[in-house]
Amino acid sequence: MGAIPGSREEIRKAPSDAAMRAPEAPAQPGMNRILFLLSLSVLINYIDRSNLSIAAPLIQTELHISNTQLGTLLSAFFWTYALMQIPAGWLVDRFDVKWVFSAGFLLWTAATGTTGVLHGFAALLGIRVILGIGESVAFPSYSKILCGHFKEEHRGFANALLLAGLALGPAIGMLVGGRVVGRFGWRPFFLALGLVGLLWLVPWLAWMPRRVKRPRLVDPATVGYLHILRQRSVWGTCLGQASVNYYLYFLVTWLPFYLVRGRHLSMNDMARDGGLLFVMYAVGTTISGKLSDRWIQSGSSPTVVRKGTMTLGCTAFGISVALLALAPDPLLVWMLALTGFLLGISCCATWAIPQTLAGPEMVGRWTGMQNFIGNLGGAIAPVLTGYLLDRTGRFYWPFFITAGVAWIGALSWTFIVGPIEQVDWEEAGRKPVAGQLRPSTEVSRP
Repeated sequence: MGAIPGSREEIRKAPSDAAMRAPEAPAQPGMNRILFLLSLSVLINYIDRSNLSIAAPLIQTELHISNTQLGTLLSAFFWTYALMQIPAGWLVDRFDVKWVFSAGFLLWTAATGTTGVLHGFAALLGIRVILGIGESVAFPSYSKILCGHFKEEHRGFANALLLAGLALGPAIGMLVGGRVVGRFGWRPFFLALGLVGLLWLVPWLAWMPRRVKRPRLVDPATVGYLHILRQRSVWGTCLGQASVNYYLYFLVTWLPFYLVRGRHLSMNDMARDGGLLFVMYAVGTTISGKLSDRWIQSGSSPTVVRKGTMTLGCTAFGISVALLALAPDPLLVWMLALTGFLLGISCCATWAIPQTLAGPEMVGRWTGMQNFIGNLGGAIAPVLTGYLLDRTGRFYWPFFITAGVAWIGALSWTFIVGPIEQVDWEEAGRKPVAGQLRPSTEVSRP
């Protein structure tokens, strides 16, 4: 029987391709609770990286720092977080991912708790750098686990649940953290987060998934980062990730400050309205992830589904975030909700796409590379926003620039990322990269 047009069978029908596909991992019991724990860890992750923005007005007043210095503090996390992505990707491909992730989680939660006892700009800057080192293993680890334990047609929803945790982290941080900081101050808030976060390690150490045993299809000695960089799609996912990270971390780091100083909301109102955007982000990404999986299960191509979702989401989000800056006060809550929902759609396939492209043996390195380049956008957004505020005193330009970045991301997902199918790494390994000599097959003659 012939392959259905546009189906995975048609896209991957070449015999050499079929031979190269990694076999599906056998289902392990308890993966639903593992997925729940991973989603909870993302929630903790994003509370810990966004908590500084919640306390930003109080910290700025206490330390007497400028908007530019505040932007530097907010972006310091991204410096080491981005730089450590490549080694983190290598670590999760080389060693048992569950232990790599456990060590990173312990480091970042300890850094969060320590923040509450520090004084001075330099000390806070240093602990944010350490926080970035700990959290750098997170998303390469998530992709390694999902790629090894979930099939293509189930990864949309699995990744969406992780992204829902990502969204609910800032939401809970604002809804709960805003009130806690407003009542007790920012130092008890950080101490409590660090201590409570450590409790997550107890069920993780009891339930964490065992390492998957599979035949090795890729020789690490012949395939590495240079071979990944030769793939056009990796540049598309990297640019797309840079776009997503720019507008996501613009909202994570500066939305609380904008609502308090730009819209003149109280801390409690900021917590409620800002938290609403991230709650709607969780709703949007969960719905779009579930629907995209059903679309693929019905026979549609992952290329059409995954790329189409990203293109639609980035385009619509850019329009919405630009209108948010112009919305009158009576419409502010509605625009925050709409922007959050579209944010969820624009992020839902950012990790499902590279998981399929890279396959289980290369996914750590691919996602590490993607997150390294992508987080350059995350590092730029807070500093650029602070600079623009110091120069103009208005929030319009930061919002308009964010919209433009979202539209660049839509173009990247559409035109640079290729078909969503696993790369033939054996074939890629046979092609020499720059500075690598092709092995000679000729017999030398005297």
